[in-house]
Amino acid sequence: MSSSLTDTLPHSAALDRARRKAYWHLLPLLFVSYMIAYVDRQNVAVAKLTMTKDLVGFDNAVIGFGAGIFYIGYVLLEIPGTLMVERWSARKWICRIMISWGLMAALTAAVTSPWQFYSVRFLLGLAEAGFFPGVIVYLTHWFPSRDRARALAIFLVAAPLAQILSPWLSFKLLKIGADAAHPPLLGMVGWQWVYVFWALPAIALGAIVFYKLVDRPGQAAWLTAEEKTALENELERERGLTTKGKRMTVLEALRNPKVLMLALAYFCMTTGSIGMELFMTSILKDWYKLKDEMLQWLIILPPAAALVGQLVAGWSSDRYKERRWHAIVPIVLGSASMGLLPQTQGSLVLTVICFMAAFTGFKSYMPAFWALPSMFLTSAAAAGSIGLINSLGNLGGAFGSTLLGTVQTMTGSYVGALYYMCCSALVSASIIFGFFALRKKEAESDRS
Repeated sequence: MSSSLTDTLPHSAALDRARRKAYWHLLPLLFVSYMIAYVDRQNVAVAKLTMTKDLVGFDNAVIGFGAGIFYIGYVLLEIPGTLMVERWSARKWICRIMISWGLMAALTAAVTSPWQFYSVRFLLGLAEAGFFPGVIVYLTHWFPSRDRARALAIFLVAAPLAQILSPWLSFKLLKIGADAAHPPLLGMVGWQWVYVFWALPAIALGAIVFYKLVDRPGQAAWLTAEEKTALENELERERGLTTKGKRMTVLEALRNPKVLMLALAYFCMTTGSIGMELFMTSILKDWYKLKDEMLQWLIILPPAAALVGQLVAGWSSDRYKERRWHAIVPIVLGSASMGLLPQTQGSLVLTVICFMAAFTGFKSYMPAFWALPSMFLTSAAAAGSIGLINSLGNLGGAFGSTLLGTVQTMTGSYVGALYYMCCSALVSASIIFGFFALRKKEAESDRS
């Protein structure tokens, strides 16, 4: 056996061990952290069911605008926060994020007016800014490209899992202070406890992240020296292949047409997906006059379907080393389901099936989509671009939730906004198709 082959085999074995250890040591903590972050961001969808009754001046338009203004605060610190993960420390920055967002989430329980609600939602956005794109950047410090979509899928399924598990407890908390059999607890009623209860794990997890998360492979006590070297060499080799001698600055990356295309595509997607998530509970309740006990069972079915879809899509995207159709096809599925949703009114079964298909499509594209920036960018340029894509994209969340709440308040119907979100998702799929056409054109130009 040649010396080069005998050198390669131990390196390959050490790399495989390092990859497996990274999955088990990093992803569980990141997964739980994202679960709590998602609950703290989205629990307004359950709390609003009694907030609008208990607080003067609160209606769907106020809730929708307040839910949307979260993303304005989110955008302001998104790029700086993502760069902090790349250039400083993921461990310290994520710890700061989690503790501050936990405090802001708990503060929501004290609001008594729409403007207080808007203010605390804005501050919550500022507090959480940088977490999601920061983790995506952080995963590129640990996982080679062959594992990236799968690692992203495992991380991302925390969102649908949060949507499956949190309603059960949130609906039980919502009963506090609802009647004589469930009196207020410590002077607070149900919707206030929804915010306070879910804020506490965020603060606790912030401390755990500080002590348990590791910034780079070279700092990991649970990797051997051979494993550290193998993993770092593989990641450096891939960075070299990506840049091919050309390194982009952050500002160049932010002006790159492909980055701007992905940001616009994500904006169009979040317009539909976040608006749908926020108002699905209200749509089911308004269309079918369901009791809370029935609602808490029905609203877990769409995220359960999405959880399976995300895992399968992430595995398949890595297995076949394909990103384009693994992003486009789920989006088209979600768009079609959103377009059909108004036609199902009157049939609860068909409405829930459409929500399940829409959730599956609007979640399953994400592992392939978030693997795209690292295909042509590295280091600070990748971090800045991911922050830009996520921040501008999440303005779609502000727009979608505000649109849906305002349209329902003005017209008494969600139908117009649902059709708009269907079309917006189709635009996103078209942009991603154009992104790959541009990459192909650039590749042909480089060869010539």
